Amino acid sequence: MTSIILHGRTVVPGVIEGEALVSHEPISGWGGIDPARGVIIEPRHELAGVCFTGKVLVFPRAKGSSGWSGFFQTTRLSGTAPIGMVIGRISTKSALGAVVTRVPAVTDLDQDPCAVIATGDWVRIDNGRVLCWPGGRPSGMGGSRPPSPLAAEPPKGRKP
Repeated sequence: MTSIILHGRTVVPGVIEGEALVSHEPISGWGGIDPARGVIIEPRHELAGVCFTGKVLVFPRAKGSSGWSGFFQTTRLSGTAPIGMVIGRISTKSALGAVVTRVPAVTDLDQDPCAVIATGDWVRIDNGRVLCWPGGRPSGMGGSRPPSPLAAEPPKGRKP
């Protein structure tokens, strides 16, 4: 299975992999999520009623007030947080939200993550790089991690 590699800027360092949940609309923290359940509750949002707990949350940007970070910190304290964040356009709200949630997060990618990644894709955040396996976790892996195409990629600034 072919993977896609996106390069970006690390917001919170770390390595995590899991199923993507993609929002094409900005996410509101205060009034837009229920931190106790890890569910988007904004009535007209495309993901209203969908749980982000244990998913890699991919979204274009945060919206709303500075309460965004407080609500996402509550998801961490409640055990309902996403396991990682891929943020199209960073703001102080989403940066602080990612930091207090304490999950690997990346932004400023070389491609629009909301256009490249789909809900259900298998995603790995690896310190500024996002690997995406379209269609979900590759089959036949027997519980092991998908092979990383990064091993074949030369370090930045060096030619193969």
